Amino acid sequence: MSEFRYDTVLSALDESGIRTITLNRPDSLNAMNPQLIADLGRAVEDANADPATRVMILTGAGKAFCAGDDRREHVHPETEEQARILVDAIQRVTRAMVLGAKPVVGAINGWAVGGGFEWAINCDFPIWAEGARGFFPEVSLNLFVTGAVSTLLPALVGLNKAREMLIFGDRYSAAELGEIGLAWKVVPEAELMAEAQQAARRLAALPPLSLRAMKRVLNAAALPDIHRALQLETDATVAGFLDPETTRRLKEF
Repeated sequence: MSEFRYDTVLSALDESGIRTITLNRPDSLNAMNPQLIADLGRAVEDANADPATRVMILTGAGKAFCAGDDRREHVHPETEEQARILVDAIQRVTRAMVLGAKPVVGAINGWAVGGGFEWAINCDFPIWAEGARGFFPEVSLNLFVTGAVSTLLPALVGLNKAREMLIFGDRYSAAELGEIGLAWKVVPEAELMAEAQQAARRLAALPPLSLRAMKRVLNAAALPDIHRALQLETDATVAGFLDPETTRRLKEF
C-alpha cells in the first residue's frame, strides 16, 4: 500500500482504499501555518494520484478541525510576490480537494475558522460533530476569503445567506449549518469518525469511473465560475494583505 509522510499532516490508507488525512497540529488547534498548508496540498494531490486510494477522509487531530490562521506563527507578507505565494498555496488545497478526482468526506470536529471553515466546505460530504462551530472572520480583519467559497457558499446556501455568513462573520453551530445544508450530516462527537468511515466505505464500493465522473460533472455544472472565483479571491486577498490596516486588525484579533 502507498504511504506518504508529511511534517504536519498524517495520511493513512486502509485495506479498502480509504485514506484518512489528519491535520496534525493539535497543540495549536490545527491552525494554519505555511507548513500545514503546503503539507495538506501535497497530501490531497498525492491521494488523488495514488491508484490504491479510492476515497479520502479529512479531519483534525485533538479538539479542533482547524482554527484558522496561526497568529503565533503568522508572518505577514511584505510584498505582492510574498502575498501571492501564500494565497496560491491556500488555493492549491482547494483545487486538489474540489477539482481533484476522488471524493472527500469531512469529519469536522471542534472549531472550523476562516481557512479551516473553507476546507470543511471544500469536502464533498462534510459531516459535523454536534459541538463543532464555524465562522469567517476575514472581512472584519480587512481580508478576503479563499477556498472558492465565494462561489461554493452561494451555490450551497443561497446568495442572501452567503452574504450574511461572509460579511458579518457570525458564528454558527453545527446544527445551524445542518439546517441550511452546509453540513451534510450532524452527529454526536463520539460517532463522528464512525459515520465518516461508513460514508467512505459506501463511496469506496462504487465504481471509480462513474463516481469520479459524477463529481467532475456536478462541480462543472454547478460551479461554472470556480476558476474565475479562485482568481478573484486571490487578487482580493493579496490586496488585503498589503493594506496596513490589515496588520493592525490582525494584531488585535
